[in-house]
Amino acid sequence: MRLLALTVSLTFIPLSTLASEAPKSPSEILEQSSPSEWKSISPDNLLINTLSDGTQFIVYLNDFMPKSHTSNIKILANSHWFDKANIVRVQDNYVVQWGREEGTSLPENVVKQPPAEYEFPAKQYKFKPLKYRDTYATQVGFVDSWAVAGDGKDLWLPHCYSMVGVGRDMAPDVGTGQELYVVIGHSPRHLDRNITTVGRIIYGMENLTSHKRGSGQMGFYENDSDKTAFKSSILASQLPENDRPKYEIIDTNSKSFDAYINARANRGGPFFIKPAGAVDICNSLPPIRKAK
Repeated sequence: MRLLALTVSLTFIPLSTLASEAPKSPSEILEQSSPSEWKSISPDNLLINTLSDGTQFIVYLNDFMPKSHTSNIKILANSHWFDKANIVRVQDNYVVQWGREEGTSLPENVVKQPPAEYEFPAKQYKFKPLKYRDTYATQVGFVDSWAVAGDGKDLWLPHCYSMVGVGRDMAPDVGTGQELYVVIGHSPRHLDRNITTVGRIIYGMENLTSHKRGSGQMGFYENDSDKTAFKSSILASQLPENDRPKYEIIDTNSKSFDAYINARANRGGPFFIKPAGAVDICNSLPPIRKAK
């Protein structure tokens, strides 16, 4: 009995080729991005806050939307007004708030009653849309390095985790910037267009979210001993060049950012069984990294 020899033609596929076909994760896309796709953040827009326990957090201030409030905050920082501030409120899944006692005098050049800067004419900005729908706005996307929401007529900065806003009383135009808060929980987007948003914390969020929750109404501390004092609050531009923290943000008009958003919306790899096929604006904040 003769056995017939069967010849099977196999195509050799290098493992490197197979690996290259696997979808890249968002972090891998950022790691492989070009240096030219990142932009330096101005030291005049980095507010470095050091607490009495030695921890820090840094606020990246937006200087082209809420102009009056951002200007006030910079004046307060340059005059060392925040150096005597305290964390006065920590409400679980909501906000951490800091400032000084009501009635504390402000520097003369602070605008005492700035306009309610909640939304801004869309025609003034080059808007890049995010293709996925939003619950609170008819459109969301990006202006320069900032995530924004809009209705076709106006744009505004959304209340996402790590975003910083200006505390105010009932009247819409009484928040000066002397009381600030950061979102530490599920994005309270119902606050959009009701409170001025001025920036986002890009370093040290863990140094705020870990604070003891307040036992008073809305999470305010009832005892002064629970408050955490500030040691200093200063703009990076006021420090010597070698002492300044340096950060850069990805260009939202770059190919890597587009790939990053697509990867966030369509998670691949062996873990994900069903990619979401969508991503919301608060999970699309442009990545920031320390400059090399």
